[in-house]
Amino acid sequence: MKNFRFLIIPFIISVSACNWFKSPPEIGKVLSEHFKNKIYKDFDTIAYDSVFVKTMDSLDQGFINPKTVRAFYLENHGSPELVTKFYTNGELDSLTAYLDNSKVHGFNPELFKVSQIKALLKQLSDNKFKKVDESYPVIARLELLSANAYLNYNNFLKYGVVNPRSIFSRYYIKVKRPDSAGMIRLLSSKNMLDTLRAVQPSSIQYKGLQKAYLNTSDEAEKRILLVNMERFRWKMPETGSNYVQVNIPDFRLTWFDKTDTVISMKVCVGGKRENGYEDKQKAFAKSGNLDDKPKNHETPLLFSKINSIQANPVWNIPVSIAQSEIYWMARKDPYYLSNSNIKVYYKDKLIGEPDTINWSRYSRDKLPFKFKQGSGGGNALGKFKFIFDNSSSIYLHDTNNKNGFNLSNRAISHGCVRVEKPLEFAEKLVGDTYTYDKLRAEVDLPPVDSSHIKWYKKRMAAKADTSKAFQLKPAWFGPKKQVPILITYITAWPQNNKIEYRPDVYQMDMKLWRAMKKFRL
Repeated sequence: MKNFRFLIIPFIISVSACNWFKSPPEIGKVLSEHFKNKIYKDFDTIAYDSVFVKTMDSLDQGFINPKTVRAFYLENHGSPELVTKFYTNGELDSLTAYLDNSKVHGFNPELFKVSQIKALLKQLSDNKFKKVDESYPVIARLELLSANAYLNYNNFLKYGVVNPRSIFSRYYIKVKRPDSAGMIRLLSSKNMLDTLRAVQPSSIQYKGLQKAYLNTSDEAEKRILLVNMERFRWKMPETGSNYVQVNIPDFRLTWFDKTDTVISMKVCVGGKRENGYEDKQKAFAKSGNLDDKPKNHETPLLFSKINSIQANPVWNIPVSIAQSEIYWMARKDPYYLSNSNIKVYYKDKLIGEPDTINWSRYSRDKLPFKFKQGSGGGNALGKFKFIFDNSSSIYLHDTNNKNGFNLSNRAISHGCVRVEKPLEFAEKLVGDTYTYDKLRAEVDLPPVDSSHIKWYKKRMAAKADTSKAFQLKPAWFGPKKQVPILITYITAWPQNNKIEYRPDVYQMDMKLWRAMKKFRL
């Protein structure tokens, strides 16, 4: 910002015929008329610009978006736009009222330098300047602090104070963040008060949390409410009115149609990372020994669209699971692989008799094999897999171990999400009886429409025919239309006139709380 004065001088020279340089400029006319004080008719733009540049240099290091503020004033040739438009009509006073009241959102008003702004407003309003140049530092400082506060207040409420993708390693939801073009438009707005009113969060969830925050004196409860208010400030992707949400701390999948719940069911999500994960990860990075590698099966947060259903799925076993589990089971029991319907591939070629592999010859960190578990009752994915595009190879699926749904803490999977009622979920996705009955036939269930009974009988006859080798294979089905899915993390929300609280299973609340430290009360 030290070069700001050198950037603005060419503008001053090249646009000397613009309104800013007429005698007196707009700010001089406005203040002269407002105060009935003739000194403002002598407002000297060149002298003011020098003061403005020095003021900018002294303040911009404390701004969150100094480049944007600089760009706005370069575009407007250093003119005090906010003071000119919003001082005499009282909207700068309204700004300070909103800043003072930012406590209802959990913010510290002094984050916005509200005391300094109010003091500058009073100094200008006292109208005790003997010479016009005495007003220049007051106007310049008031202008810049107001612009910075106005930007920050709007950005914090509209987008949140923290970018979750910068603090959480497995946060893959592309939340919208402030951009320079939008901030320039904000500073150019014609009505500050309307903008301040419009930016107040209006969602039922946010307002419910906010009310509870203002009604409690318990510090631990306040912390939980504030971090979840912040989550509801984040600008999430558009889901539309019909979408699926998996809330990790709630261990629940909910299908929403507007505000109505279509279906809801329990889920099992990825297990939490090991205690002391960061330190253990550093040790593993040094040693390269898999025995030092800490476990981290946390389900990532993401947004996508469910685009297909696989009945009788094949499980492509991830390398991490092959190394940490399959390898040891195969060494312990030579028949484990065949008994578990797990096929082994070497250079993409199927090994006919995996039970004969001498596993002691291979290091688990350099396994040359790939593993796939075939379709069937013992498959870890159960009878259904629900697929959506994402970079983490995460999907929803059935499970052959239903006991997990009886647990209170259902963070037990390797990262994918196990659903309690996969058939009910599949029925909702396919959206018509014809396709649903086809899907049911693939998993040996009779059709709901009796006119489709032939499919079922034909399949069952083929399966029972011992003269032919019936091989169970995956079958693919498309949803009626792709359904948005949001895997999120919310530990408190309003429901039925009370706040529902859930445990911070991945300790994400505490990490977010620390990131919000400089912004909160």
